[in-house]
Amino acid sequence: MAEPSPPPPPPPPSNSGLRILLAKDRAPTSSPSAPAAVSSHADRDRIIGVFRTALSRNEAPEAFALQAVQEAIKPQKQTVLVLEENQTLENALRRLLQELVSSAVQSGKGIMQYGNSLDSGESNCLITRLLDIMLYLCERGHVEGGMVFQLLEDLTDMSTIKDCKDVFGYIESKQDVLGKQELFGRGKLVMLRTCNQLLRRLSKSNDVVFCGRIIMFLAHFFPLSERSALNIKGVFNTSNETKYEKDATDGISVDFNFYQTLWSLQEHFRNPALTTTNPTKWQKFASNLTVVLSTFEAQPLSDADGKHNNLEQEEDAAFNIKYLTSSKLMGLELKDASFRRHILVQCLIFFDYLKAPGKSDKEGPSESMKEEIKSCEERVKNLLEMIPPKGKEFLQSIEHILEREKNWVWWKRDGCPAFEKQPFEKKSGQAGARKRKPRWRLGNKELAQLWKWAELNPDALTDSDRVRMPSVTEYWKPLAEDMDTSAGIEEEYHHKNNRVYCWKGLRFQARQDLEGFSRFCDYGIEGVVPPELLPPDVRAKFNSKPGEKAKRPKREDTKGTSAHPREPQVAAATPETDGGGSGGDQEEGAVPMDSDNGAGEDGQKRSPGEVSGPESGQCEAEDDGEDNTKSAHSRDRR
Repeated sequence: MAEPSPPPPPPPPSNSGLRILLAKDRAPTSSPSAPAAVSSHADRDRIIGVFRTALSRNEAPEAFALQAVQEAIKPQKQTVLVLEENQTLENALRRLLQELVSSAVQSGKGIMQYGNSLDSGESNCLITRLLDIMLYLCERGHVEGGMVFQLLEDLTDMSTIKDCKDVFGYIESKQDVLGKQELFGRGKLVMLRTCNQLLRRLSKSNDVVFCGRIIMFLAHFFPLSERSALNIKGVFNTSNETKYEKDATDGISVDFNFYQTLWSLQEHFRNPALTTTNPTKWQKFASNLTVVLSTFEAQPLSDADGKHNNLEQEEDAAFNIKYLTSSKLMGLELKDASFRRHILVQCLIFFDYLKAPGKSDKEGPSESMKEEIKSCEERVKNLLEMIPPKGKEFLQSIEHILEREKNWVWWKRDGCPAFEKQPFEKKSGQAGARKRKPRWRLGNKELAQLWKWAELNPDALTDSDRVRMPSVTEYWKPLAEDMDTSAGIEEEYHHKNNRVYCWKGLRFQARQDLEGFSRFCDYGIEGVVPPELLPPDVRAKFNSKPGEKAKRPKREDTKGTSAHPREPQVAAATPETDGGGSGGDQEEGAVPMDSDNGAGEDGQKRSPGEVSGPESGQCEAEDDGEDNTKSAHSRDRR
């Protein structure tokens, strides 16, 4: 008889907590190289055991911290953990921190004193040691930088308010290390969340000092341009509501209507934007403020009231968070100098918001509102100056603060640009950025252009090409190309129209080729061009020698001699000619010489702007010859 078959295995239970047990009973895989499955709880307990052993060591974290991580995690890399390894280590350390806090609570000690030895007096707190180890690992980059911030957040969540003060003292002591760039970027949001959660737990009346410590820490820890603390949208704290009595009570010494009028101003101060956009509310505010200011002016404070409320002796009275709003105290508050200053300074802040720079026409107040603001502001300042003691100095301080506040307003409206700027690093050698050439105004465009030819002027002055003088043939090539009719260059684009070009060319010509320079008198600037550069048809115009024009037989031209412009100069030169010689042949032979000299001197003294064509040069030479002839005839007649 066959044995009965074993019953089928039961279906897997739906409870996920039993899946770990089933994994243990599962048959090993066929691959011999596959590692055995290890429970996540067992792995976490092993890491906790390694770090408990490390906490008992009295050495500095630098000596054993990295070794403990390598022993607990066995990372793929020797000094840096990957993402999964960081997550495993963080979960284990958060569990270890929870166990240490639980043990500290059971022992009745503070969590930041748990583990200290009372006999030795040394500070060996286990939680502090754990935080120091993780801070060292995060600072060196061995583990993820935000891990220590996560442990601090868990520690404040598990601590009482009394213990949180000790925890926050540790945070303040490590502020410089936590604020380093490699840690700040990873944990700034966690630290901000930790401080905000702690502020929500604290009492604003009983834990004022602790709240101030947290706010001061955030101000030092975060940069000034951190957008999380700037209130970019300009949202007002509308939850700051001032409650006062709505119905009159017996036994009050002041007008109840004035009491309500005075405290109703706080509703407008709480949300100024709503008052300015609603004309009805603005009229109500303006009328109520006028009543309050008139009452303050009608009941001025004396010097005795100022001495009675001396702010220098009673410092606590000068820094009240909020005044009591009971109607029975209205009479005493009106005699209090600090109370009046409190109300009037609120008015100045309110007006300063309405006149804030950068607002458009739609956002700003209307013209009628501007006039009312100006009149009320003058009355408020006069009242502040009248309030003893030192009313004038107090008003100057408030005006200075409000004036500096405009810089903050402009900075926020410009998008809160960062104040921190990276230092400029100078690059050495030729790899540096190109230097900007200095701009020099030397009074002339051409002289100023000299300073743009090289980045460094000493290099340009010592350049060997600087002293090179071009040859006449090389210099006149552009003008020769212009004279070629086959080139088709228009007359207005010829180089002869450039005065500077002609002036420089004449100087080169006078130094290198005097014969060619003399052709300028006969043919103008185009006659100076060397013939070998000109095409044959153009060269024929300038074949005649410049001396042939001057050696022509003298002709007597009596037409228009009285109107000739050079006749006064000839008359002035007559005595000099009489003293120079007596023979008619000598005078007759001197005529061509004087003509040539006159032409040469006239050409040298000619400015670049007076350069003319060949006709003008020829006419001047003939005029000089005729003048000399006339002077010779006048001497013969005498």
